[in-house]
Amino acid sequence: MHMRTMTTRAALAVALIATTAACSSYEDRPATAANAVEEAAVASISSGPVATQQGLVQGVPGALEGITVFKGLPFAAPPVGDLRWEQPRPAAGWDGVKVADSWGDSCVQNPAPQRFPVNSATDMPDSPGISEDCLYLNVWTPAETGDENLPVMVWLYGGAYNEGGGSAPFSQGDHLAAKGVVMVTFNYRVGSLGFFAHPELTAASPHGASGNQALGDAIAALQWVQDNIAAFGGDPSRVTIFGESAGAAMNGGLAGAPPAEGLVHRVISQSGNWMGLNIARMTGREAAQERTLGAAEQNFNTTSLAELRAIPAEEIHAKIPGQGMIVDGYIIPEDLSVAFANGRQLRVDVLNGSNEDEGSFTAAFGPPATLESWNQGEAFRWGELVEMGRAAYPVSTDEEARATSTMPFGDNMSWLHRQFAEYQAEIGQNAYHYWFRHDPPYDADRANLGAAHTGEIPYVFDNLCAPRTFPGGSSVELMCGNAEEEAFADLVSQYWVNFARTGNPNGEGLPHWPAVGELGANEAMILDAGNTGVGPWLGEAKISLYDAMFKARVAEPLGIDAE
Repeated sequence: MHMRTMTTRAALAVALIATTAACSSYEDRPATAANAVEEAAVASISSGPVATQQGLVQGVPGALEGITVFKGLPFAAPPVGDLRWEQPRPAAGWDGVKVADSWGDSCVQNPAPQRFPVNSATDMPDSPGISEDCLYLNVWTPAETGDENLPVMVWLYGGAYNEGGGSAPFSQGDHLAAKGVVMVTFNYRVGSLGFFAHPELTAASPHGASGNQALGDAIAALQWVQDNIAAFGGDPSRVTIFGESAGAAMNGGLAGAPPAEGLVHRVISQSGNWMGLNIARMTGREAAQERTLGAAEQNFNTTSLAELRAIPAEEIHAKIPGQGMIVDGYIIPEDLSVAFANGRQLRVDVLNGSNEDEGSFTAAFGPPATLESWNQGEAFRWGELVEMGRAAYPVSTDEEARATSTMPFGDNMSWLHRQFAEYQAEIGQNAYHYWFRHDPPYDADRANLGAAHTGEIPYVFDNLCAPRTFPGGSSVELMCGNAEEEAFADLVSQYWVNFARTGNPNGEGLPHWPAVGELGANEAMILDAGNTGVGPWLGEAKISLYDAMFKARVAEPLGIDAE
C-alpha cells in the first residue's frame, strides 16, 4: 500500500463520501460529498484529516516549517490488466484515514541511465518503486484551513516522454508552497505505456481515438484537483500547470485540448510546446498506429491488444517505442498549430520561454563540429532556406562551427515560445515571454553547459540544494547557500508564483516584466542574475529564418495563413 490506514472517529465521515469505484470514466464522477468535507474540516489541515472524494487523508510535516505534504494520493485507478492503455478510470474509495507519508510508485521506465545525473525519479535514496500501478499525486500546502483559496500550481515533469515522476527531489514543492501556493505533482504514464495508439483501442473508444494516455492522466489529475483541492486550502478557479521539456510540450497540448476546458486557467511552458522542441507538424493517429503495430509484430510476433496486455509492462516499455503526443482525434482533435492559428485553443494566460544554451548538451553526442561537417548539414537543417540559414548563422572556421553547432536547437525553441505567447495575446489573454540566460556554476569535473536545457528548474522551484535532473547538471555544492544564486532563485520562483496568483508575474521589488505585446520584435524578458529585464532577443536574421521555416514546414502544408 502507498499510504498507511489508521482508525479514527473521523473515519465515520467516509461513509458520507460517494464511492467512485463503479464509475467507468471521469466523465461519470460523483458530486463532492459536502457533509464529509464539513466534518473533516473541523480539524486543521496540518493535524487532519482532510476529506477527499475517495476518503480521508492525513498529511505529514513538509521539509519547511508550516508546510504539510500529502504523498501518494491516488487520483485514478491502477492502469493494469484490461485497463492498460485505457484512459484513466476514477480511483476507488477507502475506509478509515490514510496516512499520506510515502510516495506512490513511479510509472514503468528505465532506471539508472548511463549519464549524469541518474534518473531522479527512480534512483535517489528515497525513490519509490516502479510499477504500472503509478497514478498518484502529491500535495504541498501552507494552508491551515480549507477556506484559504490559495492559487494552485501543478507540475508536469519532462523526460522525453520516457521517464520522470512526481517525487523527484528537484520538483518537491516546499519552497513554492512557502510562497503562498498549493503545489501539486503527479505521475503520468511514460513511453509506450503512456503514448500508445492502436486500432483496437480506436475502435472501442466512444470518441474514435487512441494514444495520449499520458495526457488523459494529466486531465484526470486536474479533475482531481478541481474536485478536492479546496479541502487543502487551494482555489480550484486558479489552477496553473507548469512543466519543462516533454512536460512543457504536454502543457502546450493541454492549452489546446477541449477536455481540459475549465480545468486549467494558466499555463507555464518551459522549453517546449505542442510541436515538441522543434518547428514541426504533429504526428497523426494513423501514422502512430502503424508504428505501434510494426514494433509489436517485430518484437512480440503479435498485434493483438489482449496478447500485448498479457506481456510484462517492462518488456512493452523496452521494445515498443512511445509515439509521444499525437493528434489522437479527441484530446488533441487537430494539429494544434491549426487550432492556435485560428483561435480555437483554450482561453488561458501563458508565461513561457526557454534557455539560451538549450542545445549545449548535444555536443557530447558526436565528434566536435567542423566547418566541413557544418556545411554538409546545411540541407538537412535548412531545406530550401539555406541562404537564410547562412545569413542567420555565418560560419567560416572550425572554431565558429563548434560554437554555432548547438545554437539552432535553442533558437528554434525560443521562436516557438514567442509564437505561443503571441497566439494567446491575440485572443485577449495575458501572455509573457522569457529568455533564460543565466549561467549557473558547474563543478570542475562537469562540462560547463551554460544556460542549459533544464537549467532553470532549480531556480523555478527555489530548490538549489536538490539533486539536478539531466542534462543541466549545475553544481549543488556551489549554488546551495550561495547568496547571489539564492537571490536569483527567489526572484524567478516569485515571478512564477505571482503569475499563478494573478496571471501577471510582476510584483513588488521585481524588475518589470512587460507583456509580450509590449516587447519589440527583437526583445524578450531576459532572466539573468543581476541583469534581469528587457533585452535583445534572437536578432532579425534568425527571427526571419524561423518565420520562414514555420511557413514552409507547418503553415503551408496545413493551410495556415502565416502572414
